Amino acid sequence: MTEKMKVPQIKLIALDMDGTLLNSNGEIPEENRKAIREAKDKGIEVILSTGRSRLTARDHVDSLELNSYLITVNGSEIFGPEGDLIARIPVDSKVMEWMWNLSQTYKTHFWATSCDRVWMNEMPENIHDYEWLKFGFDISDDKVRDMIHQELHSQGNLEITNSSLTNIEVNALGINKAKGIQQVTDILGISMENVMAIGDSLNDIAMIEESGWGIAMGNAQDIVKETANAVTATNDENGVANAIRKWAL
Repeated sequence: MTEKMKVPQIKLIALDMDGTLLNSNGEIPEENRKAIREAKDKGIEVILSTGRSRLTARDHVDSLELNSYLITVNGSEIFGPEGDLIARIPVDSKVMEWMWNLSQTYKTHFWATSCDRVWMNEMPENIHDYEWLKFGFDISDDKVRDMIHQELHSQGNLEITNSSLTNIEVNALGINKAKGIQQVTDILGISMENVMAIGDSLNDIAMIEESGWGIAMGNAQDIVKETANAVTATNDENGVANAIRKWAL
């Protein structure tokens, strides 16, 4: 991690949610809310770019009154300010079935995100009746996680990240938060150079790398800190508020 000499003018702030905007209790600290309002008052666009689905992100989005774009499921879906769907890139249901079978073989916890719900450690009777966006494994055993990683990589057609050290998140190949942000900046007429992205996990690396100013949380995985332009405080120390005030305002 090396901090650039000059921070670009920030016109858009992209925030991850879990481990970043939210504290360890899954709440948005009041200081983060205040800093987001300060940024909006300065005319800076603030968007959430999360691994969550819209269903599980919506309450926080509404509470912030962002009235902005929303990137969900690691970039699989993009919603407009009015809640209209702008883009959706699904995962083939046959691939989802294969990953579910993989989780059964290795006896792991898993979750799967369809367009209308999140399935936790269960799948519908006919997987092929649904449109899917992501599959996730939660694996505490390092050896098992490595073996599943290898099997997933051998497919050659999957985007593989994580949102914690014990999980694996799988999207369609080429889907990431940076691609989602790029689509939003194209609509708004903003350069990626004028984006500040803040995150903590592997699913945030693409947006941190490709934004003009990428920030890792103090609680971020080491590789994320090494990728970022700078590191802020942890998610329990108002790291998002500190970053907004230090580099965007």
